[in-house]
Amino acid sequence: MTDIVVGLDLGTGGARAIAVDLQGKIIAQATRSYPLLTPQPGWTEQNSSDWVEASLDALFDVTQQLNGHQPIALGLSGQMHGMVPLNAEGKVIRPVILWNDQRTGKAVAEIEATIPRQELIQRAGNPAITGFQLPKLIWLRTEEPEAYTRLWQILLPKDYLGYVLTGEPVTEPSDASGVGCLNLANRQWDTDILHALNINPALFPPVSESTAIAGRLKSEIAARVGLPIGLPVVAGGGDNAAAAIGLGISSSNLNRGSLSIGTSGVIFAPCDRPIPDPEGRVHLFCHVDGGYHLLGVTLAAGGSLRWYRDTFAPQISYTDLMDMAERSQPGARGVLFLPHLSGERSPHLDPDTRGALVNLSLAHTPADMIRAVLEGVAFSLRSALEVISAIAPVEQLLATGGGARSNIWLRVLADVLQTELIAPKAEEGAAYGAAILAMVGVGAYPNLKTALNIFAQDSIVVQPQANLLYEVGFKRYKLLYDTLKAVR
Repeated sequence: MTDIVVGLDLGTGGARAIAVDLQGKIIAQATRSYPLLTPQPGWTEQNSSDWVEASLDALFDVTQQLNGHQPIALGLSGQMHGMVPLNAEGKVIRPVILWNDQRTGKAVAEIEATIPRQELIQRAGNPAITGFQLPKLIWLRTEEPEAYTRLWQILLPKDYLGYVLTGEPVTEPSDASGVGCLNLANRQWDTDILHALNINPALFPPVSESTAIAGRLKSEIAARVGLPIGLPVVAGGGDNAAAAIGLGISSSNLNRGSLSIGTSGVIFAPCDRPIPDPEGRVHLFCHVDGGYHLLGVTLAAGGSLRWYRDTFAPQISYTDLMDMAERSQPGARGVLFLPHLSGERSPHLDPDTRGALVNLSLAHTPADMIRAVLEGVAFSLRSALEVISAIAPVEQLLATGGGARSNIWLRVLADVLQTELIAPKAEEGAAYGAAILAMVGVGAYPNLKTALNIFAQDSIVVQPQANLLYEVGFKRYKLLYDTLKAVR
C-alpha cells in the first residue's frame, strides 16, 4: 500500500481535509462548513462543537476515498488568534472569539498601559492588537469573571482540534506568535509579559516545533473517522504559515512571498531574523521552518466584495460582477473605496475605522463602484506592502485565494502593488501545507527544505504595468483614513 499523509485545516468558513502521497499528489479531499456567529456589532464567534463535527466528518469523507492507501500522519492548520477557553474537565466554557472580533479595544489599552508599546513590539514582535488572543483573555477576565475563574487552559483553534484528536494540549511557534505574548527570540511564552498582566503562564499550552508530533490519535476518534489508532498528529502551523509552505515559500528564499485574497487579504513575506516594524504596523510572526515572516493584513478583502454583492447585487454572480468591473476604467472614474468594513489591521491597527464609498455622482454606475471595491482592497494592501518592503523586500508574490482566480483583480493588484504576481493554476492551501509538515514530522523527509523540492507548479505570471491613474488614486486613497476620522 502507498503511504499518504492527511492535512486538516480549520478555516473560518469550514474544515478541509486532504490526503496527499509522499510526492505531493492529492489522493482525496473533503470540506465541511459551519456558521459564523455575530451576536453584536463588531463581535465574531463560532461554536467549537461545530468545528469538531465538521472536522471529523471531513476526515471520515477522506478516509472513504483512500482505496488502500496507508495514512502515516495527520498535520494540522487553522485560523489564527481565536480563544478557546477550557475548564479543568477539558470542556469549552463559552463560544470561541475569532480573529476578526473587535470587542477588545479596552483590553488592548490595559495591556499597553502595563507594558510599554515599544517593549511589547521588541519582545513579541507586535503591539497589542484587538484580534489577538491575549486581549481576548483580558476581556474575559473583565467582562466574564465567572468564566475566567474556571479556566484551565486557553487554546488556539487548531490546537483545540489537536486536543480533541489526541488529548494533548500543545501549540507551536507560528500560531503561538499570534497570541501576543510569545517571545520571538526564544520562541516560548514570555513569562515577564504574563506576570506583568497578572496572568498565570500555565493557562497556555507547551510550545513544540511545528514538525513535532503533538500526540497520537485517540481510539474513539480513530474508530469514528476511519484512521489508525495512535496515528501521529503533527503540530502543524497557523493558516498563513501553512499555506506558505503549501506554496513552497520558506525563509530560505527571501525574494518570494505570497498574496492571499480570501475573506481577508494577506501579504506574507519571509525573513530570516525577527525584525519588527518599529511602529507595529505589520505583524511579525514565527514561520514553521524555524525562520520568521512579516504579515500585512486587510481584514475585508474578498469580504468587501461579498458585502457589496450581498447588499447591492444579491442576484448577480461574482463572475458577472467582475465582468462589470472591466466596463469601468483604471481609477474607477474617480470613485474611491475604503475597505474598513471590519475595522482595519495594517497599517492602521484601528478597530473603530469604517468603510466608505466616496466621490459618487449621478454619472457613476455599478461598474465604477465594483471596480472601486477591487481597487480599494488593492490600495489597502499596497499600504501594508510599503511597510513590509522597508524591512523584507520581495520581488514576487504568489497570488492565492478566490480573488486570485479573477483576471481583472489580478491585473489591478499587480498594477497597484507594482509587483510581479504568480498565480498557481492549482492551489491547495493551508491543508496542503499541514500535510507537508506532517511528512517531515514522521521522517518521510529529513527536513522542510527537502520536502519542498516536490513542487513543480504550473502558473500564470502577471507583470505589473505602470498606470498613472493608479498612482493618483493611491495618493487620494491615503488621504481618506485621516479625513474620515472626523465623521465617525
